[in-house]
Amino acid sequence: MDPCQRGTHHAGSRAFDLASCKAGRLPIFLGALLLFTVAGRARAADLPSTRELSELSLEQLANLEITSVSKRPQRLADAPASVFVITADDIRRAGATTLPEALRLAPNLQVSQVSATGYDIRARGFNNTSANKLLVLIDGRSVYSPLFSGVFWDVQDVVLEDVDRIEVISGPGGTLWGVNAVNGVINVVTRSAADTQGALIAAGGGNREFHDVARYGGSLGANGRYRVYGTYSDLAHTSTASGGQIEDGAYKSQAGFRADWKGATHEAMIQGNAYHGLIGQPEPGSISISGLSLALEPIPVSGVNATARWTRRLEGGSEWTLQAYLDRTERTVRPTFADKQDIADVQFQHALHWSSHSLVWGGEYRYGEDRVTNGEVFAFLPAKVDQRWGSVFAQDEATLRPDLRLIVGARVEHNDYTGSEFLPNARLAWKPGPGHLLWTAASRTVRAPSRLDRDAFVPAQPPFLLAGGPDVKSEVARVYEIGYRGQPWDSVSYSITGYHSDFDHLHTQEIDPSRTFLVFSGKMEGSSDGVEMWASWQVARAWRLMAGYTAQHETFRLEPGSNDATAVATEGRDPAYTWLARSSMNLTPGCDLDLTVRGVSQLSDPAVAGYATADVRIGWRPSRNVELSVVGRNLVGGGHGEFTSETTRTEIGRSYYVGVRWDFAGR
Repeated sequence: MDPCQRGTHHAGSRAFDLASCKAGRLPIFLGALLLFTVAGRARAADLPSTRELSELSLEQLANLEITSVSKRPQRLADAPASVFVITADDIRRAGATTLPEALRLAPNLQVSQVSATGYDIRARGFNNTSANKLLVLIDGRSVYSPLFSGVFWDVQDVVLEDVDRIEVISGPGGTLWGVNAVNGVINVVTRSAADTQGALIAAGGGNREFHDVARYGGSLGANGRYRVYGTYSDLAHTSTASGGQIEDGAYKSQAGFRADWKGATHEAMIQGNAYHGLIGQPEPGSISISGLSLALEPIPVSGVNATARWTRRLEGGSEWTLQAYLDRTERTVRPTFADKQDIADVQFQHALHWSSHSLVWGGEYRYGEDRVTNGEVFAFLPAKVDQRWGSVFAQDEATLRPDLRLIVGARVEHNDYTGSEFLPNARLAWKPGPGHLLWTAASRTVRAPSRLDRDAFVPAQPPFLLAGGPDVKSEVARVYEIGYRGQPWDSVSYSITGYHSDFDHLHTQEIDPSRTFLVFSGKMEGSSDGVEMWASWQVARAWRLMAGYTAQHETFRLEPGSNDATAVATEGRDPAYTWLARSSMNLTPGCDLDLTVRGVSQLSDPAVAGYATADVRIGWRPSRNVELSVVGRNLVGGGHGEFTSETTRTEIGRSYYVGVRWDFAGR
């Protein structure tokens, strides 16, 4: 069978072995050839350069409009939160090929790779493979799974060339975004179809991966624009530090579209995506539970989603927005379970201004159908569940005086497991002078139980060793923050945030004293103190430096009645500190040199050594619409692990990637 169809590749024989995957890659290359032919009619001399369109000065970055902090456009420099923006140019110059790798650019995130496709991405700790305290949005569509309140990063794919920005908020966002936005919010915002006209072809590969992208954009009447795209990715197996191969290679194809219409008083958007792939399970060998040994098999994944949004501008600067999306996902994890999930979501938001107040209010209703086919070893019981979530929120920003703003808001959200949750927050922002912002905030937010918390059973039939979590409560966080953002000179900007968080009802696994099995519960509490800081320095017109640092200290305590002796070891899963530094230099008008170095301190549960490594990218533009790049990753050290047990974890070693991009913008 063709290796691309099996999804079980052998890394040692795959460096630029196009023939082994030609069946899967052929549609992309044919599409690329067609787009190249159509786009070839464009006159290169009439096109603006990538640099002219994407590079921003520090002053322009401060004026960049973001929406995640207040659910309305505001300048980054005025946002009273710990927010970092990854720009399109950051992604291009880093040579990132996947969304998780692009997120490594945010100094207020911790990103750990656990397999060829698996990542643990979190803010402010709670490192585990579910990473269930971070809300992730792609163009307004939440991609967290109600199955476990986390994100399946192996299927989150966007055309990185079409990303406008990624807004990364560390800290609670429950008032505006709902439960699960406990430690942060990631909002991926792609460009309007009007900004992606013409054709784009991007292809590349190396010793670990291949990626192909083809996209074309055109007009829809006088006020409409559209784009269509297709992508294909092929990832090699990884190996352990001892050299043993991990059967986690994967391939995935995806296609989609976006259309935008813009009038004098309204804007409309509709987009859709569909994907299909096969992902190797990261554990090697077999599993054995209750005397039953079963071999692990590759995981088929597929999904389709559609999002529509309509915005109407009103008199006085007010506007309202109506958004709806449908999301269907399928995942078959043999031999444990198969899951089919359908989600329908509708949101309404109204932003209005009067006197010295700016109010945003709205509501959301979500309905989900989850259909699980259970195996013999593990089960979700009941297998079929319908879930409903409903919420209303409001937040007011009052200008107390020209240099002082007070922001107060709250959300009430209802779920089927714990009923109604109250999510308030208050923020105070003071501008002591131009280019400076001092802010402080207090928030309460929660992580509501998921099906994994309540409905997980092992084995699938009684007698059970694990019998769900009938009494699991919402995990509660009370967070206090103080931050400062400033640009004292045109060439320097920086941000620093300190925080303290108190947590109740954290996840534990208890022995039921009246029976012989385990149950999930929430009998742990804790606290976390930390600092996040980053700065940028425009050394010269053609050279910029950026550095970031995070440090945190966690303490966890069992509540009376708990018998989970291993729960407090959770604090050993988070690094005491992380650091990041980047240099972006234009060697010549057509040649870039980018260097990224980063480091993470050691972990104790499981034991993972601290590491430091470096990535280098060289980019060359022989013409305005063609760019060639060579990327070397993890060049320092012989290799390192980032999470999970040493005997099974992926050893991340040196890799290279060579890419080419043709961008024929339409005008």
